[in-house]
Formats: sequence, C-alpha cells, structure tokens
Amino acid sequence: MRAFLAIPIPDPVRDALERVQEQLPFGRPADPEQLHLTLAFLGEQPDDLIQSAHEALEDLRFPAFVLQLQGLGTFGDRSPTALWAGVRDPAPAKALRDRILPALHGAGITLERTRFRPHVTLARLARTAPADHERLARFLSRWEAFPSPAFTVDSFALYRSTLRPSGAIHEELARYPLT
Repeated sequence: MRAFLAIPIPDPVRDALERVQEQLPFGRPADPEQLHLTLAFLGEQPDDLIQSAHEALEDLRFPAFVLQLQGLGTFGDRSPTALWAGVRDPAPAKALRDRILPALHGAGITLERTRFRPHVTLARLARTAPADHERLARFLSRWEAFPSPAFTVDSFALYRSTLRPSGAIHEELARYPLT
C-alpha cells in the first residue's frame, strides 16, 4: 500500500487555496478535495506494517495547535515542477512530525531522511518556457500574501494514495486526535 500521514485542510482554508488555484496562469491544479499537508510519506509498505504504524499512532499524544498558511513557493529551481502554499509558523507541524517519526520507526517503518518543509501542494507544473517563468514570478508576487484563515489542527490522518493518470486519489484510512 502506498500511504502517507497528513493534516487535512478544513473547508474555509481549502476555499482560500482554491481561489489561488483559479488564478494560476498555467499548470495542473491539485483537486481541492485532495489538499493536505503531508507530515510523513510512508511510500509503498506491506499491509502489516501499515497496521503496526496505525496501532503505534493511536497511542501518540500531542497537543492541538493553530496553523496558518502563508506565502507561495515552487519546487524545482530552474524549471519549477510544483506550486505550494507554505506555513506561517512551521514549528508546531515540525514538532508533530518529530513525535510521529519515532512511532513509525518503532512500528518497523524507517523513512529516508529529508528536510521537512511543511506545505500544501496546489498544482503540478509541466516544463515551462522562459516566458512562463516571468508569468509565474508575477503570479507568485501577486499572491505572496494570500489570505488564508488560521485553523486549529486537532487531528492528523493516515491516507492510502492510489496513483492514476489524472493524479493521485487519497483515501483516509484512520484519523488520530490531538489533545
């Protein structure tokens, strides 16, 4: 099973992100119903390890916190491949991830060590021409301070991800409350 852990995005924030997506000059916007903030990508794992991770995460305790999305950015230096919305104060999301990783490790899932940059992917960008780089730069500067309401993160979820030609489909398998 291809799986990941993420913070679901509530409707008011999703609506704000959808307004940004509607103004994107090019690219393939992510399905607004599929928007999330990934905490840990588990990759392809056997069902028994996913079950072990689920059991370990049920015991995880972490306080609820407030999160606000702010700022836009891209992945891919010379040729951007994805557009994302960043997090105003990433410390709480990073602290939650830091609590999740040992629980996953104890369940037998070891993730590759990568830099964690909390974000919500808004669109996939195909190879772009130099003129598109200018259009993208103008778009980023115009929407840099887009209005996104703050929200309380009171849970995170385990998702199954199924790849399709039209994009990945995410199915929530379990939700873990924060206290």
